[in-house]
Amino acid sequence: MNEDAQPIKAWGYWATTAFAVVAFLVGQFGALGVVMLWRQGSLSSLLDTPYDGKLVTLFILISNPLTIVALVAPVLLARAKPAEYLAIEWPAARYVWIGIAWLIVLIAASDALLFLSGRDLVTPFQLQSYSTALSEGWLPAMAFAAIIVAPAGEEVMFRGFLFRGFVRSERAVWPGIVVISLLWAALHIQYDWTGVLQIFVVGLFLGAVRWKSGSTLLTFLLHALFNLEGSLETVVQMHFFS
Repeated sequence: MNEDAQPIKAWGYWATTAFAVVAFLVGQFGALGVVMLWRQGSLSSLLDTPYDGKLVTLFILISNPLTIVALVAPVLLARAKPAEYLAIEWPAARYVWIGIAWLIVLIAASDALLFLSGRDLVTPFQLQSYSTALSEGWLPAMAFAAIIVAPAGEEVMFRGFLFRGFVRSERAVWPGIVVISLLWAALHIQYDWTGVLQIFVVGLFLGAVRWKSGSTLLTFLLHALFNLEGSLETVVQMHFFS
């Protein structure tokens, strides 16, 4: 495990969980409040169009930065440097190429299983959010939100803050990675069970990468590439197979 020479004093399991929940709620309710003010509508009107591309984009762009800021507060309370606590550091080059290679294998295997089982590679959420963003002129903003902003917020939360608090010893590595992956998958309620299962498996992969490389920057890169690949599949599906 590639960690700092001097151990970082991390929050315990329950404190880490509590801080993460608070940060998540800050992001979600902050984004919800801004979007409701912008739309000048009720909550029910937002729920009627949850996959609207503009709405999805705004929610991502607002909620993730708020969550990151909310997570920095407990890091500072622990008297730690945010970059060190959240493992925002460059990995060794070999981990980058190994991670990308395994990501390609994982995506290929996942797509093959979906295809052979007769399931769609692109979910209704992806198709609807893409088509509405395209019609509203928000496609570049949604691409930036999905490929850059969402992975940044989620990696800081899950492979950064939660990993630091949950993986406190060698014995806790895989139990911590499994729990973090379950929590991450559970948030993706826009997908059916196959999509959630795919997210869980990817979470296990990213957790292993975080453990071996000691770098949340690398998991962010791999997460961004994963979302980029999904976005490209959506483009192909919409423009060539619809």
